[in-house]
Amino acid sequence: MRFFTHGYRWVFLTLFVIAVIVACTASPGKRSGQTTQQQATQHNMVIFVADGLRPTSINATDTPIMNEIRERGVKFTNSHSLFPTFTTANASAIATGHYLGDTGDFSNTIQVNAPVKSAKNSLVPFLENNAVLQEVNKQFGANYLNEQTLLEAARKAGFSTAAIGKIGPVLIQDITLQKDEPTIIFDDATGTPTGISLSSEITELLTKNSLPTAAPSRGDNGKAGDSKTPGTKVANTTQQQYFADVTTKVILPLFKRRQKPFVLVFWSRDPDGTQHNHGDSLNQLVPGINGPTVQAARQNVDKNLTQIRTALKDLGLEASTNIFLTADHGFSTTSKESKTSYSATLSYPEVPKGFIPPGFVAIDIAQELKLSLFDPDNNNATVDPTKGQFSRNSFIGKDPKKPDVIVAANGGSDLLYLPNTVNKKATAQKIINLLLKQDYISGIFVDDALGKIPGTLPMDAIALRGAARTPKPSILINFRSFDTGCGNPTACGAELADTGLQQGQGIHGSFSRADTYNTMAAIGPDFKQDYEDLAPASNADVAVTIAKILDLKLSTQGKLVGRVLSEALVNGPDSVQYKSFTLKSPSAANGLKTILKYQTVGKTRYFDVAGFPGRTLGL
Repeated sequence: MRFFTHGYRWVFLTLFVIAVIVACTASPGKRSGQTTQQQATQHNMVIFVADGLRPTSINATDTPIMNEIRERGVKFTNSHSLFPTFTTANASAIATGHYLGDTGDFSNTIQVNAPVKSAKNSLVPFLENNAVLQEVNKQFGANYLNEQTLLEAARKAGFSTAAIGKIGPVLIQDITLQKDEPTIIFDDATGTPTGISLSSEITELLTKNSLPTAAPSRGDNGKAGDSKTPGTKVANTTQQQYFADVTTKVILPLFKRRQKPFVLVFWSRDPDGTQHNHGDSLNQLVPGINGPTVQAARQNVDKNLTQIRTALKDLGLEASTNIFLTADHGFSTTSKESKTSYSATLSYPEVPKGFIPPGFVAIDIAQELKLSLFDPDNNNATVDPTKGQFSRNSFIGKDPKKPDVIVAANGGSDLLYLPNTVNKKATAQKIINLLLKQDYISGIFVDDALGKIPGTLPMDAIALRGAARTPKPSILINFRSFDTGCGNPTACGAELADTGLQQGQGIHGSFSRADTYNTMAAIGPDFKQDYEDLAPASNADVAVTIAKILDLKLSTQGKLVGRVLSEALVNGPDSVQYKSFTLKSPSAANGLKTILKYQTVGKTRYFDVAGFPGRTLGL
């Protein structure tokens, strides 16, 4: 009897030890010593961002793989970019799962705390630059987003991580760049002094696969032309082929050999870059961004995604890897015509007669306030519009060292900062009175601290007030948008834009539904098949949904967080309830009011369109 008791004790002890080992290795990415069999059940994630891809551009002929993902996996038909509809802003949302009021990345160009050396000592730097991002990061506690990114959380949990593609949004995916086993970063600057350094392991793998250690430039695709010279007539094929080759020949095989789960972000510059720079419609609204060069760019994106899917299959990773396809924003055609802007009455060597120049908002405001203009991107040099001068961003005031107004020009919307606290409210009212008279304005949002101003809505209404560390804009202006008449408004939207690009080239950033309507789809072992999700979804939902799938914990500072897209997941509910709302501001003296249309799922808000009646596409 004692023999059997003693034997059973050893059996029970052995079973207990086995149970402890299984429990310790069950959590994804928590232990590096997982067995191959255990890892086979752990799923991976590829986030493929097709920058500026409109849902209406996807079809079986030009984009067969993206069309297949959308039709055979989950198709998010009620999808949303965050407003302002710019790249780095939505990159911050895709990275963290937070709205812009928490990340503080309000647009591609924002005001920061101190002049940025790598941006020509500008106080309003353009963020699509690694050196700029790293400098800005240091100004705000080593993390200007003030939130943890998905890649950082995955990296700390033992996942392999990588971000490849367009400079700016790629680095934002793991902006802190903490050590441990670092995220692999490839972008336009790879191999240059401002590029993120590559490990010896990656360098050796590049050489072994006959790939250069420096990324190629965009070549002719980077040429935007001018008012007399058409822009590019080619897609960004060479640079993106390099990124696709790095992904499929170096990174994915390496991740396979590591036998750990992974999260990989591939940020395709096309079709965005080609849509911005194309030369198919110089100074003409039609065909705008619907010409042959942009069509080639969409085909190029699909080719890159096809190569990645093929590599996953060849490596035996297809069954265990999800693909989440999204776009940071939609797209529109640039319009440069206004009948009310003071700036359009002046002449500029680089601007067709009667068109508005870059920086037109600042020129109009300076004229109204009877103050001087200065260029913060050019050592605060004086700008005289009556002599044909303009600047991209602007300081307005008597002294450039103490400006009353800072204009961060971005494209389909602009940010206005009012640093002079002495006359802030009076200045804001004068500016808004001017803007309400302009035909290029469609909707104004103001800092809640400025109080209720007729004709405007508070920024809190669109989740631009939260835990952000960066300076908060005082006024956000949305520009007029309209349909150019192709029969599908979101495919043929146009908008007034504060940009150096020409009429007819591509732009975004407005509250038009053509800009807020982005592409979203998903396929893989954790997503339903042949499922059309009618509930609203946005870029703020991407990180939190993926964290749920991969059992990752995202630490948070702010409360403006997206939701888990549970209805799209295997074993999730058949659908979720959502509601639609309209918010209207009090009328201004001339009758204009800012109107916002949005939807909700629980407490999560999704912003459809906003502006003045008759001046915003989709309102």
